[in-house]
Amino acid sequence: MLHYGLILAIDTRANQRMKCPFCREGDFAVVDSRSHRGGFPIRRKRLCSHCKRRVMTVEEVEDAPLKVIKKDDSREPFDPAKLRRGLEKACYKRPVSTEQIETVVRQVESDVYAEYFSEVPVAVLGELVMRYLKKLDQVAYVRFASVYREFTDVGDFVEEIQPMLAEVESENRKRRR
Repeated sequence: MLHYGLILAIDTRANQRMKCPFCREGDFAVVDSRSHRGGFPIRRKRLCSHCKRRVMTVEEVEDAPLKVIKKDDSREPFDPAKLRRGLEKACYKRPVSTEQIETVVRQVESDVYAEYFSEVPVAVLGELVMRYLKKLDQVAYVRFASVYREFTDVGDFVEEIQPMLAEVESENRKRRR
C-alpha cells in the first residue's frame, strides 16, 4: 500500500539531500515537480528509497523582511511609505510629480533589495535618496539634505550648495565656448 501525505518542505541546509520524514533513513528523492504560474509554491512528489513511502511536499519562498539600522543602532522594518513621505515633504511646492516621487521610491527600493539581504544602514538609504533627488530637483535635494544631514546653521547649507554651484558654473563655461 502506498502512503501519501502533504508536508511543508523547509530544508535550509545547502547541498544536503532531504531525508525521509517517516523512516529517517532513505533518500527522499523527487519523482515529479509542478509549479504555479508565478513559480511558487512548487509541489513535488517524493519517494523514499528505503521505506518506499510517497509524499507530496510544498516548497515556498520565505520572505525575510528588510530592516533599517537607524543612527541609534535600533532597527525597524524598511517602509517605502516612510521614504515616500520624506520625499513628498522635500518636494512640497516644487515642480515634481507624484509619478517622479514614486519612481525615486522604486529606484531606491530596487537598489536596496539588490545590495542588502536582511539589514540596510539608514545612511545608505539617505545617500541613495539624495543621489536621485539631486538629478530630479536641486531645491528638493537641499531640503532633504538639510533634514537628513541635520543642518544646524546657514554654513551647512552653503557647504552643501557650493559644489552644486561650481558644477553649474563649469557647465555654463562649457556652453559659452
